[in-house]
Amino acid sequence: MWKTRDLPTCTFTKKVLQSMNSGKNIRLGIISALHEEQEGLVEAMQGPATLIHGMRNYASGQVAGIDAVCVLSRIGKVAAAMTATTLVEKYGVTHILFTGVAGAGDAGVKVGDIVVAESLVQYDMDASPLFPRFEVPLTGLSHFQSDLHMSQRVASAALEFLDKDFETVIDGAERSEFGLERPRVHRGLIASGDQFISKRAHLAQLNGSLPGLLAVEMEGAAVAQVCFELGIPFAVIRTISDNANEEAATDFMRFVKSVASRYAFHIVTRFCADLKSRPNQPSRESAGV
Repeated sequence: MWKTRDLPTCTFTKKVLQSMNSGKNIRLGIISALHEEQEGLVEAMQGPATLIHGMRNYASGQVAGIDAVCVLSRIGKVAAAMTATTLVEKYGVTHILFTGVAGAGDAGVKVGDIVVAESLVQYDMDASPLFPRFEVPLTGLSHFQSDLHMSQRVASAALEFLDKDFETVIDGAERSEFGLERPRVHRGLIASGDQFISKRAHLAQLNGSLPGLLAVEMEGAAVAQVCFELGIPFAVIRTISDNANEEAATDFMRFVKSVASRYAFHIVTRFCADLKSRPNQPSRESAGV
Protein backbone atom coordinates (compact mmCIF):
# COMPACT_ATOMS: atom_id res chain seq x y z
CA MET A 1 0.00 0.00 0.00
CA TRP A 2 0.89 3.66 -0.06
CA LYS A 3 3.35 5.07 2.41
CA THR A 4 4.11 8.59 3.55
CA ARG A 5 7.27 10.44 4.50
CA ASP A 6 8.84 9.85 7.89
CA LEU A 7 6.99 12.26 10.16
CA PRO A 8 6.54 12.69 13.89
CA THR A 9 3.80 10.19 14.65
CA CYS A 10 1.13 10.55 17.29
CA THR A 11 -0.84 7.45 18.32
CA PHE A 12 -3.55 8.24 15.76
CA THR A 13 -1.05 8.60 12.92
CA LYS A 14 0.64 5.32 13.82
CA LYS A 15 -2.71 3.56 13.51
CA VAL A 16 -3.25 5.15 10.11
CA LEU A 17 0.17 4.02 8.90
CA GLN A 18 -0.42 0.48 10.16
CA SER A 19 -3.76 0.45 8.33
CA MET A 20 -2.17 1.55 5.05
CA ASN A 21 0.72 -0.86 5.21
CA SER A 22 -1.54 -3.82 5.94
CA GLY A 23 -3.74 -2.98 2.95
CA LYS A 24 -6.83 -2.91 5.19
CA ASN A 25 -9.32 -0.36 6.46
CA ILE A 26 -8.74 2.26 3.77
CA ARG A 27 -11.07 5.21 4.27
CA LEU A 28 -10.97 7.86 1.57
CA GLY A 29 -11.84 11.49 2.26
CA ILE A 30 -13.17 13.21 -0.88
CA ILE A 31 -13.18 17.02 -0.77
CA SER A 32 -14.53 19.60 -3.21
CA ALA A 33 -15.03 23.31 -2.70
CA LEU A 34 -18.40 23.60 -4.46
CA HIS A 35 -21.46 21.35 -4.56
CA GLU A 36 -21.32 21.19 -8.36
CA GLU A 37 -17.76 19.82 -8.25
CA GLN A 38 -18.99 16.76 -6.36
CA GLU A 39 -22.44 16.41 -7.90
CA GLY A 40 -23.66 12.84 -8.08
CA LEU A 41 -21.07 11.27 -5.81
CA VAL A 42 -23.12 11.33 -2.62
CA GLU A 43 -26.22 10.21 -4.51
CA ALA A 44 -24.25 7.25 -5.90
CA MET A 45 -22.91 6.25 -2.47
CA GLN A 46 -23.89 2.90 -1.02
CA GLY A 47 -25.44 3.25 2.45
CA PRO A 48 -24.78 6.97 2.89
CA ALA A 49 -25.17 8.58 6.30
CA THR A 50 -24.76 12.33 6.66
CA LEU A 51 -23.43 14.03 9.79
CA ILE A 52 -23.12 17.78 10.31
CA HIS A 53 -19.98 19.13 11.95
CA GLY A 54 -18.47 22.60 11.79
CA MET A 55 -21.19 23.85 9.40
CA ARG A 56 -20.38 21.12 6.88
CA ASN A 57 -22.19 17.95 5.81
CA TYR A 58 -19.99 14.85 5.92
CA ALA A 59 -21.56 12.01 3.92
CA SER A 60 -20.17 8.62 4.90
CA GLY A 61 -20.71 5.48 2.81
CA GLN A 62 -19.07 3.57 -0.02
CA VAL A 63 -18.01 4.81 -3.46
CA ALA A 64 -17.48 1.92 -5.88
CA GLY A 65 -16.93 -0.37 -2.91
CA ILE A 66 -14.44 1.88 -1.10
CA ASP A 67 -15.25 3.28 2.35
CA ALA A 68 -15.41 7.05 1.84
CA VAL A 69 -16.46 10.36 3.35
CA CYS A 70 -17.54 13.13 0.95
CA VAL A 71 -17.61 16.76 2.05
CA LEU A 72 -17.70 20.28 0.61
CA SER A 73 -14.98 22.44 2.10
CA ARG A 74 -16.22 25.74 0.65
CA ILE A 75 -13.77 28.12 -1.02
CA GLY A 76 -10.38 29.17 0.31
CA LYS A 77 -7.35 27.83 2.14
CA VAL A 78 -8.64 28.13 5.70
CA ALA A 79 -11.91 26.41 4.82
CA ALA A 80 -10.02 23.62 3.05
CA ALA A 81 -7.51 23.15 5.87
CA MET A 82 -10.27 22.94 8.48
CA THR A 83 -12.14 20.38 6.41
CA ALA A 84 -9.09 18.19 5.78
CA THR A 85 -8.16 18.23 9.47
CA THR A 86 -11.70 17.28 10.51
CA LEU A 87 -11.75 14.41 8.02
CA VAL A 88 -8.64 12.94 9.63
CA GLU A 89 -9.18 13.70 13.30
CA LYS A 90 -12.95 13.16 13.56
CA TYR A 91 -13.85 10.82 10.70
CA GLY A 92 -10.65 8.75 10.60
CA VAL A 93 -9.88 8.96 6.89
CA THR A 94 -6.57 7.42 5.85
CA HIS A 95 -6.25 9.10 2.43
CA ILE A 96 -7.57 12.37 0.98
CA LEU A 97 -8.53 13.22 -2.59
CA PHE A 98 -9.36 16.79 -3.55
CA THR A 99 -11.27 17.24 -6.80
CA GLY A 100 -12.46 20.46 -8.39
CA VAL A 101 -11.72 23.12 -11.00
CA ALA A 102 -8.78 25.45 -11.55
CA GLY A 103 -7.46 28.14 -13.85
CA ALA A 104 -4.77 27.30 -16.36
CA GLY A 105 -1.29 28.30 -15.25
CA ASP A 106 0.44 27.69 -18.57
CA ALA A 107 -0.39 28.35 -22.21
CA GLY A 108 -0.07 24.65 -22.95
CA VAL A 109 -2.88 23.82 -20.51
CA LYS A 110 -6.32 24.27 -22.08
CA VAL A 111 -9.88 24.52 -20.82
CA GLY A 112 -11.13 20.95 -20.36
CA ASP A 113 -7.67 19.57 -19.62
CA ILE A 114 -6.97 17.80 -16.34
CA VAL A 115 -4.10 18.58 -13.98
CA VAL A 116 -2.98 16.09 -11.33
CA ALA A 117 -0.72 17.72 -8.76
CA GLU A 118 2.78 16.44 -8.20
CA SER A 119 3.45 19.32 -5.83
CA LEU A 120 1.56 22.30 -4.45
CA VAL A 121 2.63 25.73 -3.26
CA GLN A 122 0.83 28.63 -1.55
CA TYR A 123 1.56 31.46 -3.98
CA ASP A 124 0.39 34.12 -1.50
CA MET A 125 2.65 32.91 1.33
CA ASP A 126 5.38 35.49 1.87
CA ALA A 127 7.02 35.83 5.29
CA SER A 128 10.19 37.35 3.85
CA PRO A 129 12.71 38.48 4.95
CA LEU A 130 12.24 36.15 7.92
CA PHE A 131 11.71 33.18 5.60
CA PRO A 132 12.12 32.70 1.86
CA ARG A 133 9.13 33.64 -0.27
CA PHE A 134 6.57 30.81 -0.56
CA GLU A 135 8.12 28.86 2.34
CA VAL A 136 5.63 27.95 5.05
CA PRO A 137 7.27 29.19 8.26
CA LEU A 138 8.73 26.55 10.57
CA THR A 139 8.25 23.71 8.08
CA GLY A 140 11.27 24.38 5.88
CA LEU A 141 9.06 23.72 2.85
CA SER A 142 7.49 25.76 0.08
CA HIS A 143 6.34 22.89 -2.14
CA PHE A 144 4.32 20.05 -0.63
CA GLN A 145 4.47 16.89 -2.69
CA SER A 146 1.45 14.69 -3.25
CA ASP A 147 1.57 10.95 -2.72
CA LEU A 148 3.27 9.58 -5.82
CA HIS A 149 1.47 6.26 -6.08
CA MET A 150 -1.95 7.69 -5.28
CA SER A 151 -1.48 10.46 -7.86
CA GLN A 152 -0.43 7.93 -10.48
CA ARG A 153 -3.64 5.99 -9.98
CA VAL A 154 -5.74 9.16 -10.11
CA ALA A 155 -3.99 10.20 -13.34
CA SER A 156 -4.63 6.74 -14.78
CA ALA A 157 -8.33 7.05 -13.94
CA ALA A 158 -8.39 10.46 -15.65
CA LEU A 159 -6.76 9.07 -18.79
CA GLU A 160 -9.24 6.20 -18.91
CA PHE A 161 -12.12 8.66 -18.54
CA LEU A 162 -10.90 10.76 -21.47
CA ASP A 163 -10.29 7.68 -23.59
CA LYS A 164 -13.48 5.75 -22.83
CA ASP A 165 -16.15 8.09 -21.40
CA PHE A 166 -15.49 11.66 -22.48
CA GLU A 167 -17.41 11.76 -25.76
CA THR A 168 -20.48 10.02 -24.34
CA VAL A 169 -20.53 11.80 -20.97
CA ILE A 170 -19.93 15.38 -22.15
CA ASP A 171 -22.70 16.68 -24.41
CA GLY A 172 -21.64 17.68 -27.92
CA ALA A 173 -23.07 21.18 -27.47
CA GLU A 174 -20.97 21.69 -24.35
CA ARG A 175 -17.86 20.37 -26.09
CA SER A 176 -18.44 22.87 -28.87
CA GLU A 177 -19.28 25.77 -26.54
CA PHE A 178 -16.10 25.37 -24.49
CA GLY A 179 -13.82 24.22 -27.32
CA LEU A 180 -13.20 20.82 -25.79
CA GLU A 181 -11.51 18.99 -28.64
CA ARG A 182 -8.81 16.69 -27.31
CA PRO A 183 -8.43 17.19 -23.55
CA ARG A 184 -5.16 16.05 -22.02
CA VAL A 185 -3.91 15.01 -18.59
CA HIS A 186 -0.98 16.99 -17.15
CA ARG A 187 1.05 16.33 -14.01
CA GLY A 188 3.05 18.95 -12.17
CA LEU A 189 2.86 22.08 -10.02
CA ILE A 190 -0.41 23.60 -8.76
CA ALA A 191 -0.42 26.92 -6.89
CA SER A 192 -3.08 27.91 -4.34
CA GLY A 193 -4.03 31.27 -2.88
CA ASP A 194 -6.99 33.19 -1.51
CA GLN A 195 -7.62 35.01 -4.77
CA PHE A 196 -9.52 34.21 -7.97
CA ILE A 197 -6.89 34.85 -10.63
CA SER A 198 -8.52 36.86 -13.40
CA LYS A 199 -5.75 39.06 -14.78
CA ARG A 200 -3.12 38.05 -17.32
CA ALA A 201 -0.52 40.26 -15.64
CA HIS A 202 -1.01 38.51 -12.28
CA LEU A 203 -0.68 35.10 -13.89
CA ALA A 204 2.46 36.23 -15.72
CA GLN A 205 4.00 37.26 -12.39
CA LEU A 206 3.24 33.85 -10.91
CA ASN A 207 4.74 32.13 -13.94
CA GLY A 208 7.89 34.15 -13.49
CA SER A 209 8.19 33.16 -9.84
CA LEU A 210 7.02 29.55 -10.06
CA PRO A 211 8.59 27.72 -13.01
CA GLY A 212 6.54 24.81 -14.28
CA LEU A 213 3.24 26.15 -12.95
CA LEU A 214 0.29 24.29 -14.52
CA ALA A 215 -2.79 25.47 -12.61
CA VAL A 216 -3.99 28.01 -10.05
CA GLU A 217 -6.77 27.48 -7.51
CA MET A 218 -7.74 28.29 -3.91
CA GLU A 219 -7.53 25.17 -1.72
CA GLY A 220 -5.12 22.42 -2.74
CA ALA A 221 -1.90 23.60 -1.09
CA ALA A 222 -3.69 24.07 2.24
CA VAL A 223 -4.91 20.48 2.11
CA ALA A 224 -1.39 19.43 1.16
CA GLN A 225 0.10 21.11 4.23
CA VAL A 226 -2.45 19.49 6.55
CA CYS A 227 -1.81 16.07 5.04
CA PHE A 228 1.95 16.57 5.31
CA GLU A 229 1.73 17.48 8.97
CA LEU A 230 -0.67 14.64 9.82
CA GLY A 231 1.08 12.02 7.70
CA ILE A 232 -1.85 11.39 5.35
CA PRO A 233 -1.36 10.41 1.68
CA PHE A 234 -3.26 12.74 -0.64
CA ALA A 235 -3.86 13.63 -4.27
CA VAL A 236 -5.29 16.73 -5.92
CA ILE A 237 -6.97 16.62 -9.34
CA ARG A 238 -8.27 19.69 -11.12
CA THR A 239 -10.30 20.21 -14.29
CA ILE A 240 -9.27 23.41 -16.06
CA SER A 241 -12.29 25.72 -16.22
CA ASP A 242 -10.69 28.95 -17.46
CA ASN A 243 -7.46 30.61 -18.53
CA ALA A 244 -7.04 32.72 -15.36
CA ASN A 245 -7.46 35.91 -17.38
CA GLU A 246 -10.01 38.70 -17.78
CA GLU A 247 -12.57 36.26 -19.23
CA ALA A 248 -12.15 33.74 -16.40
CA ALA A 249 -15.56 34.34 -14.81
CA THR A 250 -17.48 34.02 -18.08
CA ASP A 251 -19.75 30.95 -18.00
CA PHE A 252 -17.69 29.63 -15.05
CA MET A 253 -20.63 28.05 -13.24
CA ARG A 254 -22.05 26.62 -16.46
CA PHE A 255 -18.74 24.86 -17.06
CA VAL A 256 -18.62 23.55 -13.49
CA LYS A 257 -22.17 22.19 -13.68
CA SER A 258 -22.19 20.72 -17.17
CA VAL A 259 -18.57 19.64 -17.62
CA ALA A 260 -16.40 19.57 -14.50
CA SER A 261 -18.98 17.81 -12.33
CA ARG A 262 -19.15 14.95 -14.84
CA TYR A 263 -15.37 14.74 -15.06
CA ALA A 264 -15.17 14.47 -11.27
CA PHE A 265 -17.90 11.86 -10.88
CA HIS A 266 -16.49 9.49 -13.48
CA ILE A 267 -12.83 9.93 -12.54
CA VAL A 268 -13.42 9.50 -8.80
CA THR A 269 -15.59 6.42 -9.29
CA ARG A 270 -13.00 4.93 -11.67
CA PHE A 271 -10.28 5.62 -9.11
CA CYS A 272 -12.26 3.98 -6.32
CA ALA A 273 -13.16 0.98 -8.47
CA ASP A 274 -9.48 0.50 -9.34
CA LEU A 275 -8.53 0.75 -5.68
CA LYS A 276 -11.18 -1.81 -4.80
CA SER A 277 -10.04 -4.27 -7.46
CA ARG A 278 -6.31 -3.80 -6.86
CA PRO A 279 -5.94 -2.78 -3.19
CA ASN A 280 -2.50 -4.23 -2.50
CA GLN A 281 -0.06 -2.47 -4.75
CA PRO A 282 3.71 -2.48 -4.09
CA SER A 283 4.66 0.15 -1.51
CA ARG A 284 6.24 3.30 -2.90
CA GLU A 285 7.56 6.21 -0.89
CA SER A 286 6.45 9.67 -1.93
CA ALA A 287 9.28 11.48 -3.63
CA GLY A 288 11.17 14.04 -1.51
CA VAL A 289 10.30 17.70 -1.59
